Amino acid sequence: MDLPFELYVALRYLLARRKQAFISLISLVSTLGVTVGVMALVIALALMTGLQGELRDRIVGSAAHIYVWKVGEAGIADYESEAAKLRAEPHVVGAAPAILGKALITSNRAEAFITVKGIDPTLERSVTAIDAAMRSGSLAALTAPRQTGLDGIVIGRDLATQLGAFVGDTITLLTPQGTLSPMGMLPRTRRLRIVGLFSLGLYEFDASYGFVTLAVARRLFDKHLVDFIQLRVDDIYAAPRVADRITTRLGREYLAEDWADMNRSLFSALSLEKMAISITIGLIVMVAALNIIASLILLVMEKSRDIAILKTMGASSRRIMRIFMLEGLIIGCVGTLIGAVGGYLLAWVLDRYRLVRVPMDVYQVSYVPFKVLPLDFTLVVVLAIVVCFVATIYPSRQASRLDPAQALRYQ
Repeated sequence: MDLPFELYVALRYLLARRKQAFISLISLVSTLGVTVGVMALVIALALMTGLQGELRDRIVGSAAHIYVWKVGEAGIADYESEAAKLRAEPHVVGAAPAILGKALITSNRAEAFITVKGIDPTLERSVTAIDAAMRSGSLAALTAPRQTGLDGIVIGRDLATQLGAFVGDTITLLTPQGTLSPMGMLPRTRRLRIVGLFSLGLYEFDASYGFVTLAVARRLFDKHLVDFIQLRVDDIYAAPRVADRITTRLGREYLAEDWADMNRSLFSALSLEKMAISITIGLIVMVAALNIIASLILLVMEKSRDIAILKTMGASSRRIMRIFMLEGLIIGCVGTLIGAVGGYLLAWVLDRYRLVRVPMDVYQVSYVPFKVLPLDFTLVVVLAIVVCFVATIYPSRQASRLDPAQALRYQ
């Protein structure tokens, strides 16, 4: 196969042997620099994208997509009709009431502060993934007939481990709402039986949440109305539009907040970290580009005699410039290809076998997920090749401007 003149000469220079072995070594180092830079950038983007996506999926699975309050009221009285009205909105696929309160939970071995959520077990399945997250017992047991005379509670598996309590054990809840007595306000205590353990995969929920029925929550917190209505939509990215439309269509007395607003600070921090890491790791690619410039400058100095001879034989300055541009592009393309493929495979292995473990109480997840998005992968490849191409311009122009007479004077 006949190669174009410029490509043929570029390959000969790139694969130089014997006396020019040093030039080949520098070219190899430049290629390795591009490879390492691209691989590191692909893995860094995969790490931040995977972590952000994992947290988003767990948050929207553990909690509702939209929360609706009625402004100016102590709660929602007729939650059945309100839920039916909200369920009729476009994109809304589930609606369920909820009551929230704080309590101190005590077992025979330990105690902890928890958030108690009063729910309708039948409707709760339509807005959160709690039913699928049950690890022992069941959510339906909350409404089952009481054989021991105690109401039921479902708690997170991490909380159960902390308390040393399991399904069938009895715990005590202490709430701030109490009974007025001559001694002052006495906190209210209530004994409950654990009827189920769940694991939503989010430490914030698994270690500090408990679920009871609405009736039990009303008695615990002395509330006669539900606090808010939870909604689930068919597209999580449509949640902000649905929340805005609820306030517009149903009146200003309705206040709606979606999952993105409630977790804005978390995802903003993750996006900022992703950008910072990308810029930092991207500097490695810039260093590799500087290596390409250095290697091409050395090559021009080494091949000044060859360039002069080519020019005297009729090669134009433009063709000389193309030779060195092609050599730099070959280094950049080979390094980028190897680095991109290597980074993708390494990210897949790290994610597939969950090799990077992290403290769950700090990062909310037990391992670091890696996810390579096609757009991120394409941008890394394209930008790396563009940077490598830009790095070839200066040494290539210097080669094209070489004066044959000056180059051959002392040869």
